[in-house]
Amino acid sequence: MGSALILLVILLGAAAVLVFWGVGIYNGLVTARNAFKNAFAQIDVQLQRRFDLIPNLVETAKGYMAHERQTLDAVVAARGAAVSGLQAAKANPGDPAAMAELAQTQGALNGALGRLLAVVEAYPDLKASQNMMQLTEELTSTENRVAFARQAYNDSVMAYNNRREVFPSNIVAGMFKFEPAALLDIPEDRAEVREAPKVQF
Repeated sequence: MGSALILLVILLGAAAVLVFWGVGIYNGLVTARNAFKNAFAQIDVQLQRRFDLIPNLVETAKGYMAHERQTLDAVVAARGAAVSGLQAAKANPGDPAAMAELAQTQGALNGALGRLLAVVEAYPDLKASQNMMQLTEELTSTENRVAFARQAYNDSVMAYNNRREVFPSNIVAGMFKFEPAALLDIPEDRAEVREAPKVQF
């Protein structure tokens, strides 16, 4: 009877260790997932700031660039698509399809802004406008913040993905359906997308 009791105690002890081990891994995965979602929230804040600057930039340019309506309309359309891309990504940060859409729409917006700012070079009065200089300075600052936020997000995603893939965490991740998260990458084959708009004046 004594040996059966000892065996039962050992089995209960082993079961308790396994439960605590599983809970620890599960909590670590949840923490890592929350970290990359929080990092994405910082991207959201900076992109919203960027979106808020663009209408003012377009309105300022409109007064000087009467013959550049197509360029201005392209920026407005790209901004609209980028806002939609961000909304899709906010609904499910880390989802590969949502992150790909976000990268694509932000890239298109970068390209449209780059073309607008290249056209601005041909308008010295606009380029010298105090309002335009202030807006482009704020845009440059925001682009830098977006880049830092994106790097922090990608670092958090990498930490989460590493945690969910290594043994023995991958067992718990599989049991509780912790899906892989996608990085926010800019396609390398589109040079105009990889570079922030040039806004030096």
